[in-house]
Amino acid sequence: MSTATITHRYGPYGGQYVPETLMANLIELEEAFVAAVEDKAFLAEHHDALSHFVGRPTPLYHAQRLSEAWGGQVYLKREDLTHTGAHKINNAVGQALIAKRMGKRRIVAETGAGQHGVATAAACARLGLDCIVYMGALDCERQQPNVQRMKLFGAKVAACEAGTRNLKIAINEAIRDWVANPRETYYLLGSAVGPAPYPAIVRHFQSIIGSEAREQYQTHFPKKLPDAVIACVGGGSNAIGIFAGFLEDTKVKLYGVEAGGDGKEGHTSCTLADGRPGVLHGSFSYLLQNNDGQITGTHSIAPGLDYPGVGPEHSALKDSGRVKYEIVHDDEALTAFSELSRLEGILPALESSHALAFAKRLLKKSPGQKLIVNLSGRGDKDMPTLIARGLV
Repeated sequence: MSTATITHRYGPYGGQYVPETLMANLIELEEAFVAAVEDKAFLAEHHDALSHFVGRPTPLYHAQRLSEAWGGQVYLKREDLTHTGAHKINNAVGQALIAKRMGKRRIVAETGAGQHGVATAAACARLGLDCIVYMGALDCERQQPNVQRMKLFGAKVAACEAGTRNLKIAINEAIRDWVANPRETYYLLGSAVGPAPYPAIVRHFQSIIGSEAREQYQTHFPKKLPDAVIACVGGGSNAIGIFAGFLEDTKVKLYGVEAGGDGKEGHTSCTLADGRPGVLHGSFSYLLQNNDGQITGTHSIAPGLDYPGVGPEHSALKDSGRVKYEIVHDDEALTAFSELSRLEGILPALESSHALAFAKRLLKKSPGQKLIVNLSGRGDKDMPTLIARGLV
């Protein structure tokens, strides 16, 4: 991680569709990021934070009983074991260090499932930075444990009541805050979306997942690679993080799994499957929109997947065919959640459960494969939803 690649466009996707008042901020951010990742002192500080605060490297765990039940070999990249319980901390720590280096003292962030909010609040507490987290009011209701954790870390949680009351609205409000306070504020964006350079920065900080997973797999199986790597996709940060380690290995199949919700029209979050290109939150990418270009409503049992857009690199990967994007519905994800919990003693996040469900489906179709599933987070945060569904 000693060099940075700043990509503004992934084929036709990406770009900077923002008010003119924010262009200076984006230029300043890009310059600060490039300088930081070429600075040995910053790299040492970042590595120390990943090792002693985040808890890296995370294990690549062979889920033996699950593998026997599903008819293959399933390896879990255990991002649920990071501090705060999800992959989001990798990016939050990196960007918080950048913000501190830039002299920014006020941090705003958005969150859906709450994990990015918790990670940002924790990183800001560690560095003594003020933190405001915007969260859809619906997500506040179904992710109460994470709301409480953010407050315990000293963050202010702003519940967003407008519109769909979910992640899209939270991003809207975070961007409005940033536009209103551009000089003193750093927007710590949590997914591989938004205007350049954010998708490249988030990819950079999350790519450690893929580089670790590839090295760990080859420790088990020298000079060999898995048959496939699977990750859930909302905005796409955990997926692009683990895919980054395997994109050049063309024999490794890559699967991104979108949320099919309850399967009813307008009750899904299948941006890549059902969407078409447009502009949202400063970037040109696939979106769920109607014929007039208006963003449509979404639904998923997993708040982190309940988003009508996706990162621009995922859009390019879909078009190229390098990554196949599949759909898993709520009930299928809940079944996978229950099976991992009971067979391995691991509670996966409902977001990660979508990736697990597709792994089960893939093994049913083609038994005996060796799969890596990115277990992007733990399921403690989802207890209110699980109780409501009668799983507890």
